Amino acid sequence: MKKKAVILLSGGLDSTTVLALARSQGYECYALAVSYGQRHVAELAAAQRVAAALGAARLQQMQVNLDAVGGSALTDRNIAVPEAPVDGIPVTYVPARNTLFLSLALGWAEVLGARDLFIGVNAVDYSGYPDCRPAFIEAFEALANVATKAGVEGARFKIHAPLLTMSKADIIREGARLGVDYGLTVSCYQADEQGRACGRCDSCRLRAAGFAEAGVPDPTPYRG
Repeated sequence: MKKKAVILLSGGLDSTTVLALARSQGYECYALAVSYGQRHVAELAAAQRVAAALGAARLQQMQVNLDAVGGSALTDRNIAVPEAPVDGIPVTYVPARNTLFLSLALGWAEVLGARDLFIGVNAVDYSGYPDCRPAFIEAFEALANVATKAGVEGARFKIHAPLLTMSKADIIREGARLGVDYGLTVSCYQADEQGRACGRCDSCRLRAAGFAEAGVPDPTPYRG
């Protein structure tokens, strides 16, 4: 029997690559998408497309109302998404997002009997978010193994972050090698309902630069 793994799947470029990587490593993949009040809800439809295309055993969608607390341009429409580079951690940072997402994935993994969790964080070509760094991944893995019934009974959870030290271009090259159709994905922080990108936000800039450096045609649909 294949080992089960839970893969956090946003519908974006990085998480899609991670799903393809986990599948290539022989895991039975259970994809988890989270509706958290994000303004770019088109990514949830993208997650459905990606899960189907990459043969996930199941796609589970969960909901966390982070828009109720706000504090981020991604969950509060009164805060503008920056369209130029900024110093420090940008206002697109969503407080505790990856901590909450991994907690949901951990709970589902324990129920499924899975001990491997995959997340597409990256600490090279990224926006500087604190929950995308190696220290966060290490700390959450330690937490997982003391906070769960499975963990205290001897099971060992592993948090896989295979893109952590890769450039965006290298991520795209790896995805291309695995046959990923990046035209299915949505990365833009303010994508419209059709998933068309603005071409100006931080996520769009990192994505476009990655395709250019990788020498791979960019399939991103942009708004006029």
